[in-house]
Amino acid sequence: MRKLAGALAIACAAAATAVVVAPARGAECAATVCEDFEAMTTPGGRWTVGAPNCQGTGTVTIDTTVAHTGTRSAKVAGGGNYCNHIFLGTSLADVTTGSVLYGRFHVRHATPLPQAHVTFMAMRDTADNNRDLRAGGQNQVLQWNRESDDATLPAQSPAGVAQSAPLPVNTWSCFEFQLDRGKLRTWLDSTEVPGLVVDGTPTPDIDQQWLNRAWQPAVTDLRLGWEGYGNDADTFWFDDIALGTTRIGC
Repeated sequence: MRKLAGALAIACAAAATAVVVAPARGAECAATVCEDFEAMTTPGGRWTVGAPNCQGTGTVTIDTTVAHTGTRSAKVAGGGNYCNHIFLGTSLADVTTGSVLYGRFHVRHATPLPQAHVTFMAMRDTADNNRDLRAGGQNQVLQWNRESDDATLPAQSPAGVAQSAPLPVNTWSCFEFQLDRGKLRTWLDSTEVPGLVVDGTPTPDIDQQWLNRAWQPAVTDLRLGWEGYGNDADTFWFDDIALGTTRIGC
C-alpha cells in the first residue's frame, strides 16, 4: 500500500510539473514578429493606425471583451463606403527580406463576407509600384486581389469561387499564408484552400489570370483592418499575429 501511495504521489508530482512547463501561449510563437496585444491599452509599439487613401468613421481599438487567447485583441470597426478604410499596420523591416514570408493570425468577424469586394489584409509590394497585395473577400468567399491590375485569386467565375471558402462569423478562425517570391499558399484553420494557391503553373479558374504577367512580390509591411469598396461594413478582431520565415502553424 505504501509503495502504491508513493507511486501515486510521484505520478501526481510529475503531472503537476508537466502542467507547469507545458508550452504557454507565448511559447508557441518562435517567429520574428509575435503579437497578442496583452501589453496594450491602445494600439502602439510597432503598430500604427491609418489608411493609405482616406479615412472616415473606421476605428481601431484594443478590446478587452473579446480575445483568442488572454484578455485582449485588436478590434477594427470598419464602416461602409470607400473613405472608411482603416488598418492596424507594421513594417516588415525586421523580417528577412528576399526570403519566404509566412504569416499567421487569428481573426473573428461579425458579418458574412459580402458579394462585393472587401479587404481585411494588405501588404505594400515595392516590386509592383508600391501597390497593395490584398486578402479579403468577394462573392461571399475568401480571395486575394492585386491592386495594380485587379487580378483575383481565385478567378471570380462560379468554378473558381467554388474552390475558395467563406470566413466563418462570430468565431475565431486561423488564417495562414506563405508568400514565396512568385508563389502563394493559404490555409484556413490549418487546411489549405485550393482556390487560394499560386503554384507557378496556370490553372483555369484559379491562378491563370493571376499568372498572366510576371509576379515577384517584395512586400514591406502588413496591415490588418478593413477596406470596403461599396457600402459594406464589418467588425473584425485580430489576435495572436505571427510573421516569420518558416511556417508557424495555428
